[in-house]
Amino acid sequence: MGIQNILNLFTFDMSGFSWKNIIMILVGLVLIYLAIRKEYEPVLLLPIGFGCILANLGMAATADGEGFLSVLYRAGIQTELFPLLIFVGVGGMIDFSPLLAQPQMALLGAAGQFGIFGTLILAVLLGFDLKEAASIGSIGAIDGPTAIFVSGKLAPELLAPIAVAAYSYMSLVPIIQRPIMKLLTTRKERLIRMDYAPREVSKTALILFPILVTIIVSLIAPDAAPLIAALMLGNLLKESGVVERLNKSAQNEIINIATLFLGLTIGGTMYADSFLQVATLKVLALGLLAFIMDTTMGLLFGKLLSIISGRKINPLIGACGISAFPMAGRLSAKMAQDEDFDNFILMHAMGANTAGQLASVIAGGLLLTLVNFFS
Repeated sequence: MGIQNILNLFTFDMSGFSWKNIIMILVGLVLIYLAIRKEYEPVLLLPIGFGCILANLGMAATADGEGFLSVLYRAGIQTELFPLLIFVGVGGMIDFSPLLAQPQMALLGAAGQFGIFGTLILAVLLGFDLKEAASIGSIGAIDGPTAIFVSGKLAPELLAPIAVAAYSYMSLVPIIQRPIMKLLTTRKERLIRMDYAPREVSKTALILFPILVTIIVSLIAPDAAPLIAALMLGNLLKESGVVERLNKSAQNEIINIATLFLGLTIGGTMYADSFLQVATLKVLALGLLAFIMDTTMGLLFGKLLSIISGRKINPLIGACGISAFPMAGRLSAKMAQDEDFDNFILMHAMGANTAGQLASVIAGGLLLTLVNFFS
């Protein structure tokens, strides 16, 4: 064997390597920087960034590839397994008692999904087909697993930019929402105090809630059944109180492993030829617009409820109708406390935020149903 042949065994194949790959490696490094230095959603952005680097070093995740990222893609993305496992863990972390004590907060959760369908219409007008437009609209849920679940079924070619947009914007909730909240509410509105006389929610109600929601949503929107079932299973593990080991595993080992593999695989789809396109920039811009529309409509609906209630509802909680749990709820509560440190609206905000989590899952199912109906 000649010296050149020996060197070839240890030399990276440069034939398919271009300046585009260099740009994408830099993108991966930026994501890792944001995860470590800025702590922007590090659990997701760090593995996504590393996966992006691997993808542009010849280890891209593809449906017909042979590398380990391709194996993860087929096992966890094509089958929707990773998003569902993550939802089991998320369900175990959610406390629905604030929502059950204040069922009217469900209205804010519904209002917070406006951006999904508004963006869908705009994406169609910009030239995307219905499946692509629905996938882009799912970014408005500000819920990574839902966006990945929907786009994986409808437009897998857009999976990478949609996932990056969904998780990036979720990590930027304080930066994106705060100026909108300041702009659309007055100081007088932000000072509104909301009485919280906690209506006791029985253990039976907390146990029956995930079961009934699963049954009802599955009958009304069958395409949302896998997502809602995973979320409610996790919540049932928590509320039942008899499977603490399973509950802890769902909230820790299961969600952590699924998140790691999901991030790596999504990053692995960010290879240069598919990611560096004009369509990618459109997806990122439309996703941001969806987030802004969700927040805006939620706040405007919150202002309407405030007027109807005789100024007894702080419109800030309208911004919690998105699915970014619990960041959106905490931000609204902090905004109120910035004006008046003794103004505590956290429980109201969490009620609206958990409603937004449910509404985003249902909205994702409706997207799938509508696309299947019109296709």
